[in-house]
Amino acid sequence: MISRKISSPITTFLLCCFLLLLQACASIDPDYEEPTVTISSFKALPSEGGMPNFEIGLQIINPNSTPFRLEGVVYTVSIQGHDVVKGVGKDFPVLEGYSEQTIKLTGSANLFAGVRLVMDLMNSPNKDLSYEFEAKLDTGGFGRSIRVKETGLFRMDGKNRANNITDSSSTPET
Repeated sequence: MISRKISSPITTFLLCCFLLLLQACASIDPDYEEPTVTISSFKALPSEGGMPNFEIGLQIINPNSTPFRLEGVVYTVSIQGHDVVKGVGKDFPVLEGYSEQTIKLTGSANLFAGVRLVMDLMNSPNKDLSYEFEAKLDTGGFGRSIRVKETGLFRMDGKNRANNITDSSSTPET
């Protein structure tokens, strides 16, 4: 009789775990495609202090019929290996199915990384500078995070080539 009372809560718990697992598997859409994320703009903003601010535009394309909810973004912009801009963003609108939208992120420059970058440029001036943009897009809950990484070159003299992106990848994180 005592063993029956003990096994009843355990059996109930195991049954609940099994039902939750079954529900999670049923909610996975086999036709789900990862949203596409690309940089659409990068510009300096007027600053109210000594630190420059930047605005980064991300173009997000939702190729699915279901809405895409973006909870937050963490990103880093590096130039010549120095993390010159880091930031976060949240409170983005829901991206409806089969649609695209540009979201804006703002961030401040890292003073010490900027000083190290300037010192490196003074020691070995280059016409071409490498950049790297990395972002993690949090879809919230049990959804997958999307990681974006774009790298390329830009020229100090302003004579940039039309297609300067050398590597772009969007990889899901589970």
